Amino acid sequence: MVKQIFFKLANVPGMLSRISTLMGEEKVNIIAFSVSEIDEKETAIRIVVDNPEKAANVLRSHGYEIEIIPVIAAEAPHHPGGLNAILKPLKEAHINVANMYPCLGTGDRTILIVEVNDPERAEKVLQGNWVDVWGEELYSF
Repeated sequence: MVKQIFFKLANVPGMLSRISTLMGEEKVNIIAFSVSEIDEKETAIRIVVDNPEKAANVLRSHGYEIEIIPVIAAEAPHHPGGLNAILKPLKEAHINVANMYPCLGTGDRTILIVEVNDPERAEKVLQGNWVDVWGEELYSF
C-alpha cells in the first residue's frame, strides 16, 4: 500500500501552484494527484508523493491540516474495459471505491490510485484476481 495525503485548499487562483512550488523546493516529487472542488471556497487535494513523510512535514509547517490515508496503487490493463480488472473484483467483494485517479508518467503502464473503505482487504482481493498492486516501490518509479 502507498500513502495518500489529503488536505483542503482555498479555491482561489495560485493555490495549486503554491503546493507545486513547496514540493519542488523540497525535492518532493508528486507521483499522482486529484483536485476536486468542494464548493466556491474550498478544493479537496489528494496527492501521492515519493516521500510522504517529508511532504506531510512541509505541508504542516506551512499551516495545512493534512490526513494521511492508505491507498492502493493498482495496475489496470490499457484497453477498452480494462478498468474492470480492478472494479469488478472490488464490486464482488462489496468494497466501495471512494476515489480513483491515475499516476503521472508511468509510460506504457496504467497505474491507478484507488481509495477504498477497506484497503487491506481490497489489496488481497485484487492480488487474488491477478492485478499487480504496487507498494512503496511506486515512490521510486
